[in-house]
Amino acid sequence: MTRNVLTVVAAAALSVFAQGTFAQASSPSRADVKAETKAAQKAGELSPAGEGGTKKMEKAEKSSKSSKTREQRKAETKTAAKAGELAPAGEAGAQKREKAEKSSKSSLTREERKAQAKADQKAGQMRPAGAAGDME
Repeated sequence: MTRNVLTVVAAAALSVFAQGTFAQASSPSRADVKAETKAAQKAGELSPAGEGGTKKMEKAEKSSKSSKTREQRKAETKTAAKAGELAPAGEAGAQKREKAEKSSKSSLTREERKAQAKADQKAGQMRPAGAAGDME
């Protein structure tokens, strides 16, 4: 039994060390990596350190200018705001939009609602205050 345990331990150790050897053999040497980096730097293919993009991306962003002037954009925004077409700003914009849709004006006037409530009360269709569903 101890012989089997020793065999298993030896096989596990051999496989761990063998993986390291094969991984080192397949990866490029430090000199190769340095040469590739130097070639990419000369060709201008390296991206600058940090969060910035490549030079090609920066040039593309600079070349895409707006076709409208600032005054034109401001005027369009003002007209959209007056027409109520602007989406609310911020993360709660969708919630505000839903709330506005739910609280839309009723199609009945106050007098019509009062008359309907009075008719329902006479017919016995009104629920008592605080009653929920079938609970009485």
